[in-house]
Amino acid sequence: MNKFATATVLSVATATLLLSSCATYTGQTNDPNDPNRTQRGAIIGASIGAVAGLLSGGDAVERRQRAMVGAGIGGIAGGSIGAYQDRQEAALRQRMAGTGVQVNREGDNITLNMPGNITFAFDSSNLDPKFYPVLDGVAQTLTEYNQTVVEVAGHTDNVGSDAYNQTLSVQRATSVANYLMGKGLSQQRFIVTGAGESRPIASNDTDAGRAANRRVEITLVPVHQ
Repeated sequence: MNKFATATVLSVATATLLLSSCATYTGQTNDPNDPNRTQRGAIIGASIGAVAGLLSGGDAVERRQRAMVGAGIGGIAGGSIGAYQDRQEAALRQRMAGTGVQVNREGDNITLNMPGNITFAFDSSNLDPKFYPVLDGVAQTLTEYNQTVVEVAGHTDNVGSDAYNQTLSVQRATSVANYLMGKGLSQQRFIVTGAGESRPIASNDTDAGRAANRRVEITLVPVHQ
């Protein structure tokens, strides 16, 4: 089994156990709060576009979408998905302004990049209390826009062993997911996973690059009808 497949399997198992106990957005050409941009392509910076977004894979998301529909959360009609995500993106960009969290849009998916230096203490999976208000804003938006699967994925730099970084990435993602679910969001919506050091968005040869790679990404995927 390759490293990525191992990461996904480990993350799902770890998340199940634990749940019981910020690059610049360039996809906008006009007003960042304009909700009427359904047909505009999202262009994400080259340094982040190749790696931003879903880690768990389409099959996992589809299974979660089916489960949500079965639980009574209606899917969004195909022609309405873009407008729905436009509105959610605008709300997130407004609430994340000035927080250090980066909002990226690729197609119908929205990804929040939360840098580790504002989210966690060094080498810790305990959330920094100063970050709680930011996550409160995320939770508020997810409550208002509840027809999405929420993937929370942890990432690290390459300092330390592969195994240690993989475990830390899952623990940090789980801390973020637990906090959001503690605000009343349904566990049914969440996929918690970690990539360890396998998906850098910058060079690990510099302090700045390693800091960029230490992050949690929250990707919001609309539930289709």
